[in-house]
Amino acid sequence: MLIGEVARRSGVSARMLRHYESLGLVRPSGRTGSGYREYSEEDIRRIFHIESLRSLGLSLREIGRALEEPGFAPSALVGDLIRRTRERIAAETELLTRLRRIDAADPAGWEDVLQVVALLRALGAKSADTRQRAALSSADEVPVPVEALVEAALSETEPNVAGALRWALARSGDGGPALLAEGLGSPVAAVRERAVQALTEMPGDEAVARLRDALAHPDAVVRGHAALALGARGAADAVPTLIDMIVEGRNDTDAADALSVLAADDARADRIAAGLLDRLAHGTARSPARGRLTQALAGIPGARVSRALVELSHDGDRAVALTATYLLRLRDAR
Repeated sequence: MLIGEVARRSGVSARMLRHYESLGLVRPSGRTGSGYREYSEEDIRRIFHIESLRSLGLSLREIGRALEEPGFAPSALVGDLIRRTRERIAAETELLTRLRRIDAADPAGWEDVLQVVALLRALGAKSADTRQRAALSSADEVPVPVEALVEAALSETEPNVAGALRWALARSGDGGPALLAEGLGSPVAAVRERAVQALTEMPGDEAVARLRDALAHPDAVVRGHAALALGARGAADAVPTLIDMIVEGRNDTDAADALSVLAADDARADRIAAGLLDRLAHGTARSPARGRLTQALAGIPGARVSRALVELSHDGDRAVALTATYLLRLRDAR
């Protein structure tokens, strides 16, 4: 079969067939009387073998080794191909992400594109100062896309840079709360904490809704940050978690302060008092927790708490009794 017919049937151009021949990959078995290349059936099968290996991403040099070395083991080469393919996919994915973020910034011209690219690079710089400057400058005319800010905030370990990124996120507009809520599902505890910390500084109803969802999170640290933030915003559904924090001794002073803020409303004050007293009476046996619950009553107004403090001043736990007596004196002084 002549080279033109082989090219037509195999889909490999005559030029490429000649290239294969020059590399020694496949040589025509014969020549016609006029000197034209003539390919046998075995030659054509070899061409298809070459094309099959090319489809796997092998170089022509690697194909030559595979075809010529009798002891050639494909496993090592296939493993290397898998590694190279993964690296290529990762690089292409990174490029796609960068392009999407540039597109999300809606640049008006090439200067804007270059500015976004520079900011994205700066957010990933090794220097903490560079990352911080990038975060603080992200609110300029061409802002960094919120997705990039969230990614940077969830991975940032330097406190000052993390604070700057949260500041930038709070001014980034829509999309931040939803992306941060996804971070709450991370298997890494530090990432979950960064996500909820950033979420506590986000404005708007969506952020509040995401924080309310976080009250049911299995991570106590996430629940605690969410409860403190909601308490500062006057959300009464944070009360049970805040009481749990006092019982467990996790940021109990901050939790008690949040309860005292919420207790400015009379109806809420009564609910908070009921929750604290219920845990004192039934839910908590250990002395340190009872002491913390008693101390938390200091910021809760109302006759119900005053009566409870009178009873607690005679409690069998001396620390609880002394704390209650002291709090009663403060209330009488007011």
